[in-house]
Amino acid sequence: MIKCNLNKRIRFIALLSVIIVLCQIRLLSGFNFSFASSAKQASTPAKSLPDQEVRYNRLIHESSPYLLQHATNPVDWYAWGESAFEKAKKEDKPIFLSIGYSTCHWCHVMEHESFSDKEVADILNTYFISIKVDREERPDIDQVYMTVTQALTGRGGWPMTIIMTPDKKPFFAGTYFPKNSRWGRPGLMELLPEIAEVWQNDRAKVFASANQITRYVIHLSKRPPGTNLDQQILDRARASLAQVYDPRYGGFAQAPKFPSPNQLNFLLRRYYHTQNQQVLEMVEKTLMQMRLGGIYDHVGFGFHRYSTDSKWLVPHFEKMLYDQALLIMAYTEAHQVTGKDFYARVVREIITYVLRDMTSAEGGFFSAEDADSEGVEGKFYLWTLQEVQKILGEKDAELFGKTFNVWKGGNFQDTGTQNHIDKNILHLKKPLPELAEELGISKNQLRKRLEDSRKKLFRVRQKRVHPFKDDKILTGWNGLMIAALAKAGKVLNEKVYIAAAEKAANFILQNLTDDKGRLLKRYRRGQAGLSAHLNDYAFMVWGLLELYEATFKTDFLKKAIVLNDRMLASFWDEQNGGLYMTADDSEKLLVRSKQIYDGAIPSGNSVAVFNLLRLGHMTGKDSNWAKAEQIIKAFSDSVRQYPTGHSQLMVALEFALNPNYEVVIVGNPRRKDTISMLDALRKPFLPEKVVLFRPADRKASADINIIAPFSRPMFAKNDRATAYICQEFTCKLPTTSIDQMLENLRAN
Repeated sequence: MIKCNLNKRIRFIALLSVIIVLCQIRLLSGFNFSFASSAKQASTPAKSLPDQEVRYNRLIHESSPYLLQHATNPVDWYAWGESAFEKAKKEDKPIFLSIGYSTCHWCHVMEHESFSDKEVADILNTYFISIKVDREERPDIDQVYMTVTQALTGRGGWPMTIIMTPDKKPFFAGTYFPKNSRWGRPGLMELLPEIAEVWQNDRAKVFASANQITRYVIHLSKRPPGTNLDQQILDRARASLAQVYDPRYGGFAQAPKFPSPNQLNFLLRRYYHTQNQQVLEMVEKTLMQMRLGGIYDHVGFGFHRYSTDSKWLVPHFEKMLYDQALLIMAYTEAHQVTGKDFYARVVREIITYVLRDMTSAEGGFFSAEDADSEGVEGKFYLWTLQEVQKILGEKDAELFGKTFNVWKGGNFQDTGTQNHIDKNILHLKKPLPELAEELGISKNQLRKRLEDSRKKLFRVRQKRVHPFKDDKILTGWNGLMIAALAKAGKVLNEKVYIAAAEKAANFILQNLTDDKGRLLKRYRRGQAGLSAHLNDYAFMVWGLLELYEATFKTDFLKKAIVLNDRMLASFWDEQNGGLYMTADDSEKLLVRSKQIYDGAIPSGNSVAVFNLLRLGHMTGKDSNWAKAEQIIKAFSDSVRQYPTGHSQLMVALEFALNPNYEVVIVGNPRRKDTISMLDALRKPFLPEKVVLFRPADRKASADINIIAPFSRPMFAKNDRATAYICQEFTCKLPTTSIDQMLENLRAN
C-alpha cells in the first residue's frame, strides 16, 4: 500500500476544496474517499462474446499489453496523447483517466465488470473522453496523479481513477470502483452521471478545486534543499525497523507483507559496521520465513509479489521481474555475510526461474507474470491432495504432503466466498534440516526425495494453462536484473549468470538506445519506443557497474559513465538539486516531479546517489561526489521525517558516511595468481569498496588510465598480481599476498 506524509494544513485545504465538488454528488454525500487498491493480479486478454463480431477500439494499435487488454472494450479509449486532449477541449468534456498495469488483479476486475459493460461505456462515451495509461510504461504520469490521489484520499493504489479538466488538472481521484454501488462504495453507474452534472452545472467550483489541487502538487515539487544527513539517520532507520519488526515471522509489518529487499540490504550494512547481532537476526529471520512461506513458488521457484497475511502464507500470486532482481541481491549479500549455503541455494533457484521463464530469445527480461489463469486467482499454483497423490504415488505424496502442508481440506480460501476449496498453497513450517530430524531421515535424503517430487509436479504443472506473461522489456527493470545476475555470478562464481547479464546489457544498449545515444523505455516484439525516465538511466548504470566488477571489461564501465553523464545533463534540477523523473525535453505534464521514496522499486534518485559515489571512487572525479551530496540535501527534510521509507538511500548513505576504499588489482587477467586474487575479493561482504582491474600490459591498460588516472603509477610487483588498497586515494603499500590484501581492507 502506498502511503504518504503530507503537510496537514495543505492537505486539509485540498480536501476542503474537493469536498465542495463532491457535496454536489448527492449519492456520495459523506462518503469517505479512501479507496485502497488490493494490487492482486489477473490476466484478462482481449475478449469478445461468442458469435459476435470483435470490435476494437484505438488501443488495438498500441504496444502495451495492458492497453491491448482493453482493446475490445466498448469504451472509446484513447492512449495518452494530444489527440485525446484536443477532443476533450473541442467537445468541452472532462477526462476520465484510468491508470493500471497488465498484472493488476483489481484493474482487470474493473475492466471486466465496468469497462466491458455497455451501460458504463455509454456513459463514458457520452460525457467523458476516456484515456488508458500503463503505469509501467509511463511512471511519470502515474507519479503525478498518484500524488493527487494520495492527497485527496490519504491512500493510493491501482487501478487509479482520475477525473480532470481537458488541460490535465485533476478534480476527482480514487482507485477501484465497481459498476454499481455496494457496501458503501460508490459505483460508476451512480458516480459518473453525478460528476457529469457537476461539470455541466457547477463548472466554477470544479475549476476552483482543480486549480487548488494543482497548486498543491506544484508546491510539493518545489521544496528547497535542506542540510546534509549524518550517521544518526542510519541509527534512526535501524531503530525504526526494529520497532516494527515481527519477531515471529520476520518482516517489518503485520499484513500485508512485502519482501522489501532494500531494507534487508541496508540492515546487512548496519550489521557489517556495528556487529549488532539483533540486526542480523532480523534479516535472517525474514529471509528464511519468506523462503519457507507460500509467497515462494516451491515448484517453479521465484517469489510472488507480496503476502496478504503476516505469516508469508497467502500471496498475491503475480511475479514481478524487479522483485526477483532485488531479492537475488538480498539473498546473495546474506550468503556473503553468513557463508550459509541456504541463501546461495535460494539465489540459484530464483535465477533458474528467471532464465527459464522470464528471458527473451534476444536476452532481455520480461516484466511480469499474472496471478490468475482461466480467470481464477492462483489456480496455476495450487494443489489438491488428490492431485499430489496421483502424480507422486502414496509413499512420496505422504512425505511431500507432510513437508509442504498439503491437506484434504486445503489451506486456500476462495476470495469470493472466503470458503476453503480443497486447494493448497505449498509452504514449509520449518527449515528442511529440522524437518528431516522430525521425520527421522537424513537431510540429504529428504532433499533428494523432495526434489524428485518437485520435478514431477513441475512437469504436470507445465501442462496447465499458464498465467498471462507481460512480455514487454523495460530498460530500468532489466538494469536491476543485470545488476542482480552480475552480483550473484561473481559471488557464486557462476559464469552462466554473468553471461546472461552481459547478453541483456548488450541487448539493451543495442536495441533501446536511439541515434543520439539516449535510452528508450520499452521494447516489445521487435519495436522499441517511449522516452526513458530517470529510473531507466539510474538502474542501467547500476547494472553496468556491477557487470564491470564481474567481468572487468572496460566497455561496460565506459558506457556506465556515458549514461550517468547523460542522466545528469537531462534530468538535473538546477534550482534545488536532485533529479527529475523526466528529461528536460520530455512531454510537459502538470508538474515535473522528483521522487526519493524507496518502495517496492527503489527510487532513481537513491540509486543515482549510490552510482555517483561509486563512480567518484572509481574515477577520482569530485563532481560525482558533489552531485551525490546535492541529491541528499535536496531530499534530506523528507528523509528525516521517514528514514525507513528511504532504505535504498540508506544503503547509499552507508557508503557515503563510512570508510570506503578503492581496490586496484594489477596483473595478467589470464594467470592463476590474478584470478585467485580477484576471486578472493568477491566472496566476502565488503560493501563499501570499489574494485578496478588494471592489466599489467601497458597497451591493455590504456582505457583504465583514462577512466582512473590515479591508477597510472600502479604496477605489478615482481611480475605477480598486486593489490593496491586505497582510502580516499591514499594507498597502503602494495601487496602480492591475498591474506594481506584482505587484512588491509578489514583493518581500516
